[in-house]
Amino acid sequence: MSEVVELAERPGFGLEPDPRAKTALAPILAAVDLGEMSHAAVLWASELAEKTGASLLIMHVIHDPAESPGKYVDHKSDPLEPMADTAERMLSEFLDEMRAAHPGLRGLAKATTKLARGLPAQTIVNEARALGASLIVIGSRGRSSFANLLFGSNAQGVTKLSPIPVTVVKAPAA
Repeated sequence: MSEVVELAERPGFGLEPDPRAKTALAPILAAVDLGEMSHAAVLWASELAEKTGASLLIMHVIHDPAESPGKYVDHKSDPLEPMADTAERMLSEFLDEMRAAHPGLRGLAKATTKLARGLPAQTIVNEARALGASLIVIGSRGRSSFANLLFGSNAQGVTKLSPIPVTVVKAPAA
């Protein structure tokens, strides 16, 4: 067991591409809310995709605006721009920023994006099933259990609903 912990703590996860592999893994789905934890989750998923040969889909779920008012309104937005258009632009900018910050990451360079609508946890799991994903990667703020009782947690919801493995990534402490 200590070997697993040691492996998980090393940068790059200890995985190297296997030149003998004939087929790549099923796709990896990285679910993002476009916040700080999304950066860490996408980097982790990108490195894993690169080292295993899996494709990477970065997905954002447009949720009920009452849950997070102002989420799709920023200083660049036209107040009359439809929420889906704003979310699509924000997802594109997110990916552009990630690629600019990490130009050597091939998994990120090849990643595709998808915008979906619905309740985040259920929509993420449904998309992973439809995609035939081998793994869901999602970031977490790491709120206290009391905060989760009050506000819920998409990462927690995904782990409860998902029939496939889920990796929850927290950003390193600043």
